[in-house]
Amino acid sequence: MGEHVLGGQVIAGTPSQSGVADIHASASGFVTAIEQRRIHSAQSEADTLCVVIKTDDQNQMLEKPNAGWPTDDARELLRCAGIVGLGGAAVSTAWKLAQAKSHHTLIINGAECEPYISCDDMLMREYADEIISGCIAITDLLRAQQCIIAIERDKPEAIKAMREFAESCADPRLRLAEIPSIYPAGGERQLVELLLDLEVPSGGYPSDLGVVCQNVGTARSVHRAIHHGTPLISRVVTVTGGGTQHPSNNDVLIGTPIEELIQHCGGYTASAAHLILGGSMMGVSQPDDAIPVTKATNCVIVAASSEFITTSKSWPCIRCGDCAAACPVRLQPQELHRAVQSADFDALTEFGLVDCIECGCCDVICPSHISLTSSFVDAKAEFDRRLSKEHIAQQAQIHFEARRDRLETLEQQETEQQAALVDQLGSEQDERQRLIAAAVKRARQRRRTPDDSK
Repeated sequence: MGEHVLGGQVIAGTPSQSGVADIHASASGFVTAIEQRRIHSAQSEADTLCVVIKTDDQNQMLEKPNAGWPTDDARELLRCAGIVGLGGAAVSTAWKLAQAKSHHTLIINGAECEPYISCDDMLMREYADEIISGCIAITDLLRAQQCIIAIERDKPEAIKAMREFAESCADPRLRLAEIPSIYPAGGERQLVELLLDLEVPSGGYPSDLGVVCQNVGTARSVHRAIHHGTPLISRVVTVTGGGTQHPSNNDVLIGTPIEELIQHCGGYTASAAHLILGGSMMGVSQPDDAIPVTKATNCVIVAASSEFITTSKSWPCIRCGDCAAACPVRLQPQELHRAVQSADFDALTEFGLVDCIECGCCDVICPSHISLTSSFVDAKAEFDRRLSKEHIAQQAQIHFEARRDRLETLEQQETEQQAALVDQLGSEQDERQRLIAAAVKRARQRRRTPDDSK
């Protein structure tokens, strides 16, 4: 507590091969607390251990934040630089690339996954050169045969900027693909199918097909880490909605309170009614703005009451099938809904609950206004808890059986030792009896009288 830190200084180091990227101070200041605080991330909405820094307004940066970073291991360098996926998942880039073996294609995702979000569009317009450089670096790391940069057709300025720099590099591995602006075109599975005509297997990942997907923001961060020694301490965040004065895209330091970010955008309007982190489809409503920007924060929606129609009234499923027609991963949400209601986890497995991407399309299309997505999210959590309990039970059974086998082995060894001892004692007793008999015989021979010897 009370330690003064500089921007770019490591404040939470992680062991190599841990699958977790280092965390750095995004600004200079004093550490005032290390405590549990509420944050928003792709993995959890629960409280997380945070390092709280009171900035000193000096903006002092560590002179060489990359001192000590490896120079011969690019993946480890990315871990030391704190690089994670900036598309929302925030998975360690070093770990993700380390899992890649014999991968033929790198897909750079420049498709905004949801309405309202425009941070990636702005990144491609302003930093196309750095993104292309990062694309080449990741392609080299993977030794991939091709790198496809996917951009939606409704982003002409981004397409122009990215195409110009890609062509100037004259790298035959680079290819720019314009894709339809249809939600959720930005999903990994949808991109793989759209660009390569390959279907990711149920419960699997694109890497199972020899494909790795990375976000354009991640590619830029890779460039900055490799070529400038800059750790990931900021990201571009979209602030939008009718509830904020000046909607805009902002390069924001990680850890900045949402309240400060909104004030930077002019503050709230009188019509502000909802605060959502993430997009309008998959975002999470927040009770207040006392929450920081994280590496997973790509959008803050300050919605006016007229922008989102909320209803608490729902009706029974009428089996119309509209949700199945709208599902981008071709599931049967109505069947999943029935399985959720009856807590039939075998049916949930059969109907592919694990493959639900929680896009919310079924919610929007449902004429009965059933909150399908939230029920699937809850079912996934319960399913994970059950699997965890089953895993614990299986481990306990394994330990029990191992202990039982060990005790049986010890008992058998002890029985064998006792039998061997009995045999040994019996042999020794027989030998003693033989020796005694021989001694008695000799004694009798010595006691014979002279008459007996005639």
